[in-house]
Amino acid sequence: MSDDENTTDQLQFGWEEWISLPGLGVPAIRAKVDTGARTSALHAFDIETFGPTSKPKVRFTLHPIPGRDDLVIPCSAPIVDRREVTSSNGEKESRYVIQTTIEVAGESWPIEITLTNRSGMASRMLLGRQALKDHISIVATDRFMQPELSYDVYHSSKMRREAPDRSLRIAVLSREDNYSTRRLVEEGEKRGHTVEVINTTRCYMAINAMAPEVHYDGKRLPRFDAVIPRIGASITPYGAAIVRQFETIGTWCVNGSAGITASRDKLYAHQIMARARIGMPNTAFASSPRDTANIISLVGTAPLIVKLLESTQGKGVVLAETKKAAESVIDAFRGLKANFLVQDFVKEAAGEDIRCLVIGGKVVASMKRTGADGDFRSNLHRGGSAKSVRITKQERDTALRAARSFDLNMAGVDLLRSEGGPKVLEVNSSPGFEGIEASTSKNIVGKLYETIEARVRPTPIRRRKGS
Repeated sequence: MSDDENTTDQLQFGWEEWISLPGLGVPAIRAKVDTGARTSALHAFDIETFGPTSKPKVRFTLHPIPGRDDLVIPCSAPIVDRREVTSSNGEKESRYVIQTTIEVAGESWPIEITLTNRSGMASRMLLGRQALKDHISIVATDRFMQPELSYDVYHSSKMRREAPDRSLRIAVLSREDNYSTRRLVEEGEKRGHTVEVINTTRCYMAINAMAPEVHYDGKRLPRFDAVIPRIGASITPYGAAIVRQFETIGTWCVNGSAGITASRDKLYAHQIMARARIGMPNTAFASSPRDTANIISLVGTAPLIVKLLESTQGKGVVLAETKKAAESVIDAFRGLKANFLVQDFVKEAAGEDIRCLVIGGKVVASMKRTGADGDFRSNLHRGGSAKSVRITKQERDTALRAARSFDLNMAGVDLLRSEGGPKVLEVNSSPGFEGIEASTSKNIVGKLYETIEARVRPTPIRRRKGS
């Protein structure tokens, strides 16, 4: 007897066995053994190809438990072939073929699997003769001759914890070819994902109860594992509507439509932060011209900041150094029928603020931004400079609470260091990565993908009563 025969135990399979497909994140599935079929087949639906034509992949989902359509396992794998398969009822079907690992009784080996919808079949998987190694013998009159597994694993956190890394299909909603968009594509592809940049304004929606869809350039967009919104301030309402449509379909969006909309509305954003008791500069807003004196007294004494509600990157933000100057600026803005806020000027900040980048409920990086000479605004777009900074526990907690109050998984929280503690100026739902990656030398985009990869893992399902 050879060494190989000594080390390989004989396995006996009945006509049905429990198996695992760990590479697909399927810890337990019942398979029918069919020596009449050449290739194995797995129940799959929403089958879509993605990735480059030189290395195509397939994305699909499956229900491993018959009758439990509430458990959905998302899977992806490289395509190794496409084959015409004749089913037992004589119908021919062209199927994608993937390779993955099968595990039975502590042994594992690679097998090829075709993907097809087996929802009408009693078993969710069929094991063909190619998957049956030489040391497997079939006892056609028996079943479950190998250790039985249990669907209970799908009710536990183990399935989420042990879910394999898989290639994701990710959409970046962006109209700009800038550093942040390029980094999202570059880092995602480096991690084995397919990242597609979608121009938000070229998306349109089919809004109906049964099959809501997002279309783009004349075609329905495929299912994405996640969407990263990079919505420009000028298209906030339409961009938020597109994100909302993805949410309706069931796609996970890094930042939700409600958080994007609220963070862009400066008045509403300050009201949200006030409700959450987050420190911020004294702020006042009024509609009537007769309230100019009152609005100034509500905030405090000059100098004051007068800020357009639609301001971005420091544009539309004015420092009024005297009460008279404040009245003049307010009257000018009112003459333009512009909506604005009046805020207390935090002198001790001395033209500096701190940008804390929050991703997945953690502050992953922070930088101190200093305005250009003679400019009280610290925006990098206006010639300011940035360097890495160590923040205090109070500043960290404030940044986290601010991001949480808008329910944002990714946020740039801008705060000032004041004598009364950190004061939040703004919460940005589409923070840029260039300045903070350059000043901190951290792979911020990598942190974002770690959050996405963890979030799209399957979640345990609840047990049904009596099961």
